[in-house]
Amino acid sequence: MANQPQQAKRRYHSPLREAAAAGTRERVLDAGVALLRDIDNISAFTLDAVAKAAGVTRLTVYNQFGSRLALIEAMFDRIADLGGLVALRQAMELADPEAAIGEIVRIFCTFWASDPAVQRLNDTVMLDPEIERSVAARHERRRRLLSVIVERAFPHAPAGSRRDTVDLLFLLTAPQTFRALLPGRELSQICGLLGDAALDALHRLKRFPG
Repeated sequence: MANQPQQAKRRYHSPLREAAAAGTRERVLDAGVALLRDIDNISAFTLDAVAKAAGVTRLTVYNQFGSRLALIEAMFDRIADLGGLVALRQAMELADPEAAIGEIVRIFCTFWASDPAVQRLNDTVMLDPEIERSVAARHERRRRLLSVIVERAFPHAPAGSRRDTVDLLFLLTAPQTFRALLPGRELSQICGLLGDAALDALHRLKRFPG
């Protein structure tokens, strides 16, 4: 008699267990962001330290994220969501390039001021290779979205001029530029200055008619 094929084991899904795991993940992320705000030395940001701050074991943190880098990436996403970067999707859909650039400048200007952890991450890029790679990748995304708007709005402008404009916009939306303007100015003044400068940069391409 032929052997009957064995039935594949069904994976049991428990809504309560999944909800508990999601809650643990959120608690770990919150603890990681809080730790990043408070520590003096980035080397102190370890899985053990985050686990202790979250009140869980190191194994729990590892099972949730797999590595310190994956935890950092998830924290970046959390900080970005809390800081309003999700609004970039709507900004990219604006048909008017000036309106799109103005909104993107406003979003980033507000984001750089939103949380001490944001500046801490940018301050530590030379001290931590993992954070450096992650931050660099996210800044490159910012450059790409600015490039999309410039290329879409001014396809007939010389490539060099488009590249120069993107570089200027990239500088104007950078955290270092925001910080340089911070002393003695309100947030609204900084965002206004950066917005005006961004539009001036974009206007450079209007001299090349389509």
